[in-house]
Amino acid sequence: MKNIFDTHNHCEFSFDGKRTTALRSAQSAYEKGLGGIIFTDHCDLWTPPGIEEKDQGFDIKAQQEEIDRVQGQFRDGFKVLKGIEIGMHPESIGQVREIMSEYEFDQVIASVHYLDNADPYDGSYFEGKDWKQAYGLYLETIYNEAVRLGDFDIIGHFDYVARYAPYPQDGITYKDFGDVLDAIFRLLIENGKALEINTKKAGGGRTRPTTPDKDLLLRYRQLGGEILSLGSDSHVAEGVAVSFGHYIDLLRSLGFRWNAHYEKRQLVQLPL
Repeated sequence: MKNIFDTHNHCEFSFDGKRTTALRSAQSAYEKGLGGIIFTDHCDLWTPPGIEEKDQGFDIKAQQEEIDRVQGQFRDGFKVLKGIEIGMHPESIGQVREIMSEYEFDQVIASVHYLDNADPYDGSYFEGKDWKQAYGLYLETIYNEAVRLGDFDIIGHFDYVARYAPYPQDGITYKDFGDVLDAIFRLLIENGKALEINTKKAGGGRTRPTTPDKDLLLRYRQLGGEILSLGSDSHVAEGVAVSFGHYIDLLRSLGFRWNAHYEKRQLVQLPL
């Protein structure tokens, strides 16, 4: 998998990444034969009331210095790159823009973790909502906040909300959410952004082992979408590149040819 980069990883600089280090996770990626790893630590500068970690940002300068140090441990062209995962929310967009102007990143993921004053992870978001309301609002929020932010490279885990949902419907399907998915896809395609294929769900744990809807992926391709990035969303070293072989086979079977990552905010596409 020398052409494959894992584009979504957390390490000791994320509030929830303390079970690994940049060095351990990079070593895991190297041992698995990847071409590189990108650390995209959490930057959620707004959290709902009651969330214990009020400021889920991180020490960007320290993280980038550590990534430089870790990069120096590897040869053979293996790359360790600097990223960030922006938690999109209207209350924090000013702070986010300041960060983006102050620091240089290889890659920026834009994600939604918190919405409707709640958190899907702990289940509070789902109270009083049926599955269509819960999933639909999440997708609409991704679209609206991505339009508002603008400056990003990848939309992260568009199906995050389904990981922790209490409903029998355990995934985002095109037949149920075609209109808003089309809007997200067109936004990405028209602006040269990537859609993340987040493989964490297939890794088990608290997440439910489902596979992305094939019709959803085929529709993205039909509209002209070719830019996909594989991201494990790892928070431990052994989670790096989880289920990548399965997803590479799936994407190839649907006609996709490339895995995308970013270096100095420039798109790099390498064969799957």
